[in-house]
Amino acid sequence: NVGILIFLVILGAMVALMNKAGGSAAFGRWAQSHIKSRVGAQLATVLLGCLIFIDDYFNCLTVGSVMRPVTDKFKIARTKLAYIIDATAAPICIIAPISSWAAAVSGFASDAGAANGMSLFIRAIPYNFYAILTIAMLIFLAVAKFDFGPMKKHEKNAKENGDLFTSGTIEAIEDMKVNEKGRVCDLVVPVAILIISCVIGMIYSGGFFSGESFIDSFSNSDASVGLVIG
Repeated sequence: NVGILIFLVILGAMVALMNKAGGSAAFGRWAQSHIKSRVGAQLATVLLGCLIFIDDYFNCLTVGSVMRPVTDKFKIARTKLAYIIDATAAPICIIAPISSWAAAVSGFASDAGAANGMSLFIRAIPYNFYAILTIAMLIFLAVAKFDFGPMKKHEKNAKENGDLFTSGTIEAIEDMKVNEKGRVCDLVVPVAILIISCVIGMIYSGGFFSGESFIDSFSNSDASVGLVIG
């Protein structure tokens, strides 16, 4: 748990640094020039959430920072953005073979007597109906432009009144000043390096550089140690 806490503190600092450098804003400007509708903005959020699969916390922090300017432009309620991000993060991590969840679950399976925890994790992916159906539901809600319950109220308020927070529930947080000369690579490069280094850190903690195979080293890895190294 302490390892995960250390990882989150460092990760939060890194995301704040990318925001301050203007990387997130630059990516947002690039996305705004290519995304032309509310449906496109929601699908882009789902897609980005699926691409950042190494850890659900990292997913939420990064996708939230990057897609907020885009969804704000198309008057998508912050509650809808939060739902899309949260409903993508954990489900994609639990069906991605290379993630902190995969390392943790495969480790638990090995402790419970499974011969190869990672092999068991991979074979179980098609049966993880919650994760698969949740992601499918996100795509359906975006394409069908369908909302229900309290979310319908929030989305209607955002589209008709431009109130992204539904007054009285959440107060807007002022955006911090960022570098106007930021580039898309200021976001993409750190994220790509982090994903690669986290994978290396996880297989290192599992003994890959001591002769273990990739699958064995990943299934034996200590997720918190690997992520901190990354």
